[in-house]
Amino acid sequence: MSWTRVFMLTLLTTLLILTFCSVVRSATVRDNTKAADSKGAARKVFTPESDASNFLKRRSRRSTRHYEYQIEQRVKIAANERWREKNEEQRDEYEHYVKEERDEQNERSRETNEQYREYHYDGLQPRYYWFH
Repeated sequence: MSWTRVFMLTLLTTLLILTFCSVVRSATVRDNTKAADSKGAARKVFTPESDASNFLKRRSRRSTRHYEYQIEQRVKIAANERWREKNEEQRDEYEHYVKEERDEQNERSRETNEQYREYHYDGLQPRYYWFH
């Protein structure tokens, strides 16, 4: 059952490809056309010089809105960059501050623990039980 479906599908695809190939061949330009016909086609495609120059002059001018929009975008981008740099600096300063505070707190707690151990040490037992 599946082989028949596969066979029919391949037949349909080849038939479809062959029909499109014949359509493409019929759409190609033949070599036996006259030179006058090609000049007429060129006249239909190309516009007179005056019309073309007017079109290009009109198209080359951009409105002031476009330039204003570009300037606004540059200002926004610059402001965003400054804001990002400022926040990054503040975050770095805060991280540095937190690290220093943590180090100081660890040092204070270590000193306190040492003093506590020295004060309560009676000399009969070793100071650190986990080094046995």
